[in-house]
Amino acid sequence: MKKRLVKLFLFLAVIFSISFSASAQIYVKIRPVIPVIVRTAPPSPQHVWIDEEWEPNNGAYRYTGGHWDAPPHPGYRWRQGHWKRHHHDGEEWIRGSWRR
Repeated sequence: MKKRLVKLFLFLAVIFSISFSASAQIYVKIRPVIPVIVRTAPPSPQHVWIDEEWEPNNGAYRYTGGHWDAPPHPGYRWRQGHWKRHHHDGEEWIRGSWRR
């Protein structure tokens, strides 16, 4: 009986720790306002303008877009980030990335 209780306790501890670590997403009800950024001339013909891009910062989102970036390898294209609806919790930002 005691072994079963210990196993049950360990199982519940693992389940609770997984559920708490999985809830680290940031959801917003109202999207943050995109600041006005003046687009400069590209440094080279290979550079791509990264417009709307956000990163988590202390439980909110911080704007990191508005810059030129070069592909990491020839033939890669920038896949723009986007807001994704998450049930009734709000929206979360899905980061843009370089894709082949």
